[in-house]
Amino acid sequence: MDEAVELSNYLPLSFKSPKEQEYIDFLWDAFETNYTHGKYQFAFLAYHMLTMSFVYFNIWQIRHAQPKDFENGLIGFPREEKSLLEATSPFIFSAVNERTILRFLKLIACDNGMIGTYAKLVDDRNETAHPNGNIFFSTQTALDIKITEILRIVNEIQDHSKCVIDQVYRDFLLQSHNTEEREYPEAADQIREMLIHENYMSQKDIDICLGFDLASIADRPEIGNIRTLHEALISEYGSDDKTEVP
Repeated sequence: MDEAVELSNYLPLSFKSPKEQEYIDFLWDAFETNYTHGKYQFAFLAYHMLTMSFVYFNIWQIRHAQPKDFENGLIGFPREEKSLLEATSPFIFSAVNERTILRFLKLIACDNGMIGTYAKLVDDRNETAHPNGNIFFSTQTALDIKITEILRIVNEIQDHSKCVIDQVYRDFLLQSHNTEEREYPEAADQIREMLIHENYMSQKDIDICLGFDLASIADRPEIGNIRTLHEALISEYGSDDKTEVP
């Protein structure tokens, strides 16, 4: 159970609507209740849905950070193209077959071999969800092994999403450094609402932001204000040993 909770670090800290938060909370409750009562097959189903939610949030970030690439990735989705382009929630992606939606991860350099491995999780879910007379996860050990595999995949996808998070954070710094022009005068409010909330950022995403290389934009005339904003992120979300500003 302790290892399974690690998935929460890959899920958003803030949601756009109470309904989205309620849905994720419901899935966690379903997982924990079934896990503690030995109903491991149903615990896996809830955990799989949390994992696919993680995938949807990652694709949503790609859609906003790299809109042209996302639009190009829509080739092969003629029926869903309009709804995906106009989506107001990451959960809209659930309208697309799970195996198919995984192809968007090619936009963050996940190759066909990786995506094939991820798709196997969908196959496992399908087999588990159908009334075929089999209990695939009858023991805690069996489910724990599967959770370890899932977390390895989630971490791999997260590593590949670094380029997207770096771009999101860079854009945020360049657009939010001016206290008189940004949405919220206080840095902590601007970070919470316009970076974390607006982009469905997880703790793992924030960790990437904390390590952002300010040297890449050090030639900007507003670098002083940018450093101040970055220091505010470190103060609010950094570890106890404090991340150093580059």
